[in-house]
Amino acid sequence: VFVNFSIIMAQFRCFYLGKIRYANALKLQQNLTQWQLKSPNANPILLMLQHDPVYTVGLRSNEYNENDESRLSALGADFVRTNRGGLITFHGPGQLVVYPIFKLADFKLGIRKYVCQLEATIIALCERYELEAVRSPHTGVWIGKDKVCAMGINARRGVTSHGLALNCNTDLEWFNRIVPCGIHGKGVTSLSHELSRDITVEHVLPHFLEHFSDVFKSKSLCFSDLTDKTTLSDLCDVITE
Repeated sequence: VFVNFSIIMAQFRCFYLGKIRYANALKLQQNLTQWQLKSPNANPILLMLQHDPVYTVGLRSNEYNENDESRLSALGADFVRTNRGGLITFHGPGQLVVYPIFKLADFKLGIRKYVCQLEATIIALCERYELEAVRSPHTGVWIGKDKVCAMGINARRGVTSHGLALNCNTDLEWFNRIVPCGIHGKGVTSLSHELSRDITVEHVLPHFLEHFSDVFKSKSLCFSDLTDKTTLSDLCDVITE
């Protein structure tokens, strides 16, 4: 059961969608990106969700052939080629996935600064759990040599899509079938693994919003739980109203 709460965030409209398939979330992002481009006064959007098991690859998807796709799909996960940056990663239950969709110019941000602020948000969140998380030459947030949060974005015509995936109580075995983000010699971890106790997405979510608000210096709109919305059209209607 999702914990009901409201939080005031500067200008951002924040939505928790529950668990949905990656292909549906990708279509929703595409629709909202078009809405941002067409609507001068569109509010910045923050989509927060979990995915059914899926392996996704970024713009360099030609590095993964049909044999790779068949092998990974046979594990019971979807396989999707996307237009985000980065190489292959896994998304699944127990992972807080966040897709900010907004115009970078509205926040006077370039792509590099935007990614730095996403990383700063997760580093602050980890500090809340008394975990020392850091940046590295590789995009994302790390605890020691293990990545706890992957990032891959797109900023077509100045509007952001895709975003970050924070491992809360994710089944890390899924990552053993790939080289996450194409980085050899590194591992993957989760908040639950580091703390030796179960840390759920629902527990992390309000803390994430607090730190995102601080880092992005947002004022605020409100948080909405849309887990009862079952179709893309329903989600689009509520988010863009």
